[in-house]
Amino acid sequence: MAKTGIVELIEAGLRAEGLRQRTIANNTANLQTPGYRRLDVKFEQLLSKAIESGGELELEELEPEVFEPKNTAVNSSGNDVNLEGEVGALIKNSIRQKAFVRLLSKKYSQIDQAINIR
Repeated sequence: MAKTGIVELIEAGLRAEGLRQRTIANNTANLQTPGYRRLDVKFEQLLSKAIESGGELELEELEPEVFEPKNTAVNSSGNDVNLEGEVGALIKNSIRQKAFVRLLSKKYSQIDQAINIR
């Protein structure tokens, strides 16, 4: 497989943040659903593990995973979604997504400058 570069890593991060955005929206939509357990996205841990392996990074290893953390208090209806927590996660996710977009924009700008050097 081709070597993974910075653009591919940024794109993987953007995919993870997009999935996390949808997951947060789903959690919020189910705020009042009895028995609903909140979901989260695992990506950073997978990226860290792939980097620490020392070998060539495979994008398949960087696919984000949706999981049920079960680490928040459950209310009387069996639901563990906390609106304040989801809003905080949404803000954090938006900041990460903007950072990835800026990095990608900067990288494409560098490529453009390299192509247009006379």
